Amino acid sequence: MARLTFLGAVEGVTGSAYLLETGGKKILLDCGLYQGRREEEAENEEAFAFDVRALDCVVLSHAHLDHSGRLPQLSAQGYTGPIYMTQPTCELLEVMLKDAASLQQRDVEWENKRRRRSGKDEIEPLYTIEDVEETLSQCVGHAYGQRRPIADGIDVCFRDAGHILGSSIVEVFIAERGEEKKLVFSGDLGNSCAALLEDPEIVERADILLLESTYGDRNHRPMDETLEEFERIVEEASESGGNILIPSFAVGRTQEIIFRLGELYQKGKLRQQAVYLDSPMAIAVTEIYHRYQDVYNAEDARTINRGRSSSLHSFLPVLRYSTTTAESMALNRIESGAIFIAGSGMCTGGRIRHHFKHNLWKSNAHVIIVGYQAVGTPGRALVDGAKVFRIGGDEISVRANIHTIGGFSAHASQSQLYGWLSHFAEPRPRLYLVHGEEEAKNAFRHFLSGHGWAAEIPGKGETIHF
Repeated sequence: MARLTFLGAVEGVTGSAYLLETGGKKILLDCGLYQGRREEEAENEEAFAFDVRALDCVVLSHAHLDHSGRLPQLSAQGYTGPIYMTQPTCELLEVMLKDAASLQQRDVEWENKRRRRSGKDEIEPLYTIEDVEETLSQCVGHAYGQRRPIADGIDVCFRDAGHILGSSIVEVFIAERGEEKKLVFSGDLGNSCAALLEDPEIVERADILLLESTYGDRNHRPMDETLEEFERIVEEASESGGNILIPSFAVGRTQEIIFRLGELYQKGKLRQQAVYLDSPMAIAVTEIYHRYQDVYNAEDARTINRGRSSSLHSFLPVLRYSTTTAESMALNRIESGAIFIAGSGMCTGGRIRHHFKHNLWKSNAHVIIVGYQAVGTPGRALVDGAKVFRIGGDEISVRANIHTIGGFSAHASQSQLYGWLSHFAEPRPRLYLVHGEEEAKNAFRHFLSGHGWAAEIPGKGETIHF
């Protein structure tokens, strides 16, 4: 009998990890970083709840750090086996893990300077670039829709989840005592109204289903309304003469914003002289998106081709890359007529803060918030109407126009989650809701009960048998 233990992303939305044990084999689904409040991030320092060296393989749903960010810790602690994922995820993972290691190293260096001054013991980063390199050497890329063996009696197949490039719904087939059982892990399901990627692929059979519930308690704003507002704000900014600042997440959200700006350009509705992508990580990710245009949805691929374009960059000819620090600093001299897209998405760090320093105090500047802003982040403070923005020791007066556009989510909404779930045939799978805050999971479970589904909410460390 197979065993599944819920190790992470069961009491929140980060730290995704699930241990499958069957026929003497141990398979880890995801190995995500805990992100958010300090007490949550402290869990990254804790020992794994299993023998790392006893794992036979790891299966990764996609490259976001809340699903992949602890993989180098596995390698550093002695895991030497394969890590299975889609091929685009292999490429994105290199960018994301190297960036994560660099940020950790920088943060640890600053913290150790403080500790040395106060006579405290120094600390070590969660992992190093060398650990990341070892992890990357273990990655094995698969194509969508190809069932492949990963251990004796266990096969895996990746289906397109439509969340970010390479994201997958993971199907695990288990041969046991002459019969086959099937576990399906949704990973993160994409918003079917989002740009570029396909809708989440339909799956019709499972014995066990792990379903994300990030937005299990709400539906997104209609995309046509979102795009109308986006166009209006861009036009308003061009008339006022100020710059537009867009804090954006490097993977997925940035590429969608570039596409949407490209649509405006192709319609003759983008009057800004240039769009600057001021993020080395986002630039690297955008180039990976360009290499995998074959996984774009047909409608958006046709839109790009109608613009006589071969990539997102040529679809938006005024797009400029700002890679080096010197190039980024030079942008501070631009007084008007430009759009700056930069990280971080919640304004906690990165180059967007430098653009804030030079533009936030101007009444003709515009800030467009296109992603979720967690409570306690600087981005959330702007959304909530902060009059002052602190950068280092400076206090910047907020006179810019702050716009919040909520329809660009990369996650499926409540109705989209249910729509995907409704395709499962009888007998229905045992359904477990994961990867959601308590309120969202409980609301979704209540919603599903009204539609004939009995969903369970597992606890951390809980084990089920099937």
